[in-house]
Amino acid sequence: MITDRIDAITNVSEEYKHPVLPAPKSVKIELTGKCNYRCGFCALRSRENQPKEDMSLDFFQKIVLEMREAGVEEIGVFYIGESFMAPDLLVSAIDYAKNVAGFPYVFLTTNGSLAYPEVVSRCFRAGLDSLKFSINASDLEQFKDIMGVKPSLYVEAISNLRAARYIRDENGFKCGIYASSIRYDGEQQEKMEALIDEYVRPYVDEHYWLPLYSMGSVATQREAELGYKPTAGNQGRLDVLRKPFPCWSAFTEGHVRSDGGLSLCCFDADGRFVVGDLKKQSFMEAWNSPEFQRIREAHLKEDLKGTVCEECVAYA
Repeated sequence: MITDRIDAITNVSEEYKHPVLPAPKSVKIELTGKCNYRCGFCALRSRENQPKEDMSLDFFQKIVLEMREAGVEEIGVFYIGESFMAPDLLVSAIDYAKNVAGFPYVFLTTNGSLAYPEVVSRCFRAGLDSLKFSINASDLEQFKDIMGVKPSLYVEAISNLRAARYIRDENGFKCGIYASSIRYDGEQQEKMEALIDEYVRPYVDEHYWLPLYSMGSVATQREAELGYKPTAGNQGRLDVLRKPFPCWSAFTEGHVRSDGGLSLCCFDADGRFVVGDLKKQSFMEAWNSPEFQRIREAHLKEDLKGTVCEECVAYA
């Protein structure tokens, strides 16, 4: 199940508790920095200028071959942006990662609003192993308040989830279909539970809950406005929360921005956490760059003062 894979990545084993590391088992790659949502809890809101260009397919192909040769096993064809905003690139990336580079597992997370049946079918045919929908609002009013866009996109997302399950089952595709949701408090959580039970769980192989992340602390003002308190750093899913430091994001998973920057943070929308440039360095050179090693040493000592990570764990 998807939670088994997530837990394997968020658990920092002894092998990965060092400044210099072997290749991570998993890497997420931002095919496009664009997104059609403006979620109140998302780091993307920190981007003063939204990206206008997608990652080139040639560059994607180059870096995933390097990653596979280095020992990476799982490729996520998403990061901060919404990959379905570049549907042709998305399908081509899945096909190349799965059928040319030979990754055992290719996965994708989406807000669902643009995951229309035609392109989802193409993703399945290309070899996608996992498709996860992020469902984080219980009704149209909350969706408008938190996602900051027209409520009709909420209806599209729920419809596309149902359609994805139908396409998968009718055609015998092997892709897993999953969903995750932020766990709120009190009455709001009761509404979420009802929504998930009726419109989500019947169409997915597994659903799980997430805490409200701090998103690198860049969305804290908006979070305060909405009345939800974030957790320190990224502690994983709710049933298996990890310590905020050492943060698994800097040790067991790679994160590549659409501009080619390798980031140490899974919420790096504005480039503050970039520790390497894959347009100038190989993946392993960037993965073990001097700055990345310095940050990892601070995490292992649990003393992040003076590092870019300091503000993110201020809640701890």
